[in-house]
This record gives sequence, C-alpha cells and structure tokens, in this order.
Amino acid sequence: MARNADLGFEVYRGLQKPLVFKSLKGRYIYWGLACVVSGFLLAVILSVAINFLSGLLALVVITFGGLGCTAWQQRKGLHHKTRAKGAYLVPAQWRG
Repeated sequence: MARNADLGFEVYRGLQKPLVFKSLKGRYIYWGLACVVSGFLLAVILSVAINFLSGLLALVVITFGGLGCTAWQQRKGLHHKTRAKGAYLVPAQWRG
C-alpha cells in the first residue's frame, strides 16, 4: 500500500458492498449456482437413464425455473418483510 503524506493509507472502499454476479447478490449467487449445477446433473442422469429429450427438458425446467425462483426471492428481500397496508394505532403501555 502506498502511503500519502497528507491522506494516510489508501483504503479499498468496495468492501462494504455486497458481492454481485450477473444481477444476483450475496447468498443468491450460491442459490443460482445450485440451480444450474443441479439442473445439469439431473439432465445428465435423465439423458443416460431415459433419453436425450427428457434430459434436455429437465435441464431447461430445473435451471430456468430455479433461477426464476431465485430472482423472485431476491426481489422479495432478505428477511421477507410483510408489507401491510393501512394505519395502525398503538396504545401507550405506560402512563406517567
């Protein structure tokens, strides 16, 4: 690391940002990878066991279905917050 006399040490500022790969963020990268790998493995198994068409169908359905579900989960958010509409009145618990 180079030291600047006035500014101190240079700091890599990208450490506080989530890891992003092909529009998947954080843990959803692993979910997407699991969908692709499981779709590929199931396609190989079905291609050997039954026929090529069933393997191809499994590859398409598992991979793109899983990636779609992963994107949907990512859009919902990390903690799946309920989004209730309306106004809520919370009564005071202590009166002084």
